[in-house]
Amino acid sequence: MTNAANTNREDNRRRLQGIVTSAKALKTITVRVERRVQHPKYGKTYTVSTKFMAHDEKGMAHVGDLVEISEVRPISTKKRWRYVKTITPAV
Repeated sequence: MTNAANTNREDNRRRLQGIVTSAKALKTITVRVERRVQHPKYGKTYTVSTKFMAHDEKGMAHVGDLVEISEVRPISTKKRWRYVKTITPAV
């Protein structure tokens, strides 16, 4: 497989931004991703949050960090995301 095919596959993967809520497990972080949704009937906008388990090989992310995660092949039962980078570190 050529290098160009690898980069093309990486480009097609979803990337999300969220806040780290837990970094207690070894090489695993929990990321809360929030999105704004409009109610179909009433039109009110509200926030929906989803938690994702992400693989953090080097343990770079800490609780409160705004991070970017990328979709990958299944790593374990719950982990289908990988930590990419920290956008804003926690204060």
